[in-house]
Amino acid sequence: MIRARSLLPLVLALVAANWTAAREPREETLLRAHLWNQVLSLPPKERPVVGLALSGGGVRGLAHVGVIKVLEDAGFPIDVVTGTSMGAIIGSLYAGGLPMPDPADLPKYVNEVTITNPNKIALLRLIITDHLMSTKGLEEFIRKRIGDKQFSQLPKRFGCVAMDIKTGEAILFRDGPVAPAVRASMNLPGGFAPVEYRHRYLVDGGVVDYIPIDLNKLLGAEWVLASVTEGDYTRSSPSNVLSTLEQVIDIQGSILSRQQRRQADMLIEPPVGDIFFYETNRSQEAAEKGVVAASRKLPEAQEKLVLFSLSRLWRRWTSK
Repeated sequence: MIRARSLLPLVLALVAANWTAAREPREETLLRAHLWNQVLSLPPKERPVVGLALSGGGVRGLAHVGVIKVLEDAGFPIDVVTGTSMGAIIGSLYAGGLPMPDPADLPKYVNEVTITNPNKIALLRLIITDHLMSTKGLEEFIRKRIGDKQFSQLPKRFGCVAMDIKTGEAILFRDGPVAPAVRASMNLPGGFAPVEYRHRYLVDGGVVDYIPIDLNKLLGAEWVLASVTEGDYTRSSPSNVLSTLEQVIDIQGSILSRQQRRQADMLIEPPVGDIFFYETNRSQEAAEKGVVAASRKLPEAQEKLVLFSLSRLWRRWTSK
């Protein structure tokens, strides 16, 4: 008598082959929908732990808002969230249980985050007095939205990354208070004063960990979807201190991104490379591009997660 376990490799191969070989759109759609619903019906302890890693990118990172809205509308399960820089802001709000704002509301939403919209007076003070600007407003923004919470109190597991400017180390935040950690993760060096935290001086994490996939897996993710909002620095001609520093971060982020992309199980890449980190007037455009990119990639993401989950589905089917 053939044991059920010995049939597992054959069943997995047949399902995968039938999926990719399905010629009729209706047949493929029905198969995908059925298996997707089977994955969603798995109890949390049986389903793969799914992670979402959000890259840095300044205003470009607001495309993550659109990506998350599409995933939420599709019921895509997300258990772990990690982010760097703008990805840390968006990730903390999402992990904190807040709904993503509509793209049309983003301009007003973004103006509350003073770090992404430094005014001319502050920039003039930076040039004349050589006095670095503060990102305290960002910390207050996060605290206002999710409360004065610890990482362990968030509905979803969350982590973010900053860099110790004295040692060059990547500092991984996964415990302690959330708001100062997010502030440190999006703290552009050179324009804004380093955040002093636990005897370290911290700046933007995009220099050392542009797409925090490793941190996502450290927090328990088994399958990771990465939303990447990389800039096209070849289009930019920096004209001031902040834009020059941002260009350096973009170049370093691009180098890191080439390596880190290979660690993701699925990539969504909104075409926002031509949006500069400070162009808050294009925030709605960035989010809308995130919606379009995620909508196009959603069937592929569902398919890849289903194929990754087949062995668990099989165990459930054969245990009944």
